[in-house]
Amino acid sequence: VQLQASGGGLVQAGGSLSLSCVASGDTFSVYAMGWFRQSPGKERELVVAVNWSDGSTHYEDSVPGRFIIFLDKNENTVLLQMNSLKPEDTAVFYCAAVTHIFRQGSRWPFKMPYEYEFWGRGTQVTVSS
Repeated sequence: VQLQASGGGLVQAGGSLSLSCVASGDTFSVYAMGWFRQSPGKERELVVAVNWSDGSTHYEDSVPGRFIIFLDKNENTVLLQMNSLKPEDTAVFYCAAVTHIFRQGSRWPFKMPYEYEFWGRGTQVTVSS
């Protein structure tokens, strides 16, 4: 599975941005995808994850109501709509995927980076105050 992330950029606080992640390759094997972010000096953390099997989602406490994830299985695409952005949202954002086989032993939702098998290149999101 290959992941191509796009979007991001520079926005003022309170603004909006959207990120896109397109999966290719053996997409039938994908069980879930997630968006992570990593700020300088901090560990990579989950923002939101979506289960491809049933469409269920999991949002971390820092973003509910501000970030929305959309899954388009026909296009193998996951979109992350980010609203009311704050300077503390500034980070490199990564999309990640886990396959049905790789997830063995892990329970949904998958919150940790080690639970994901494939990663896209990061995209920078910068929110100015």
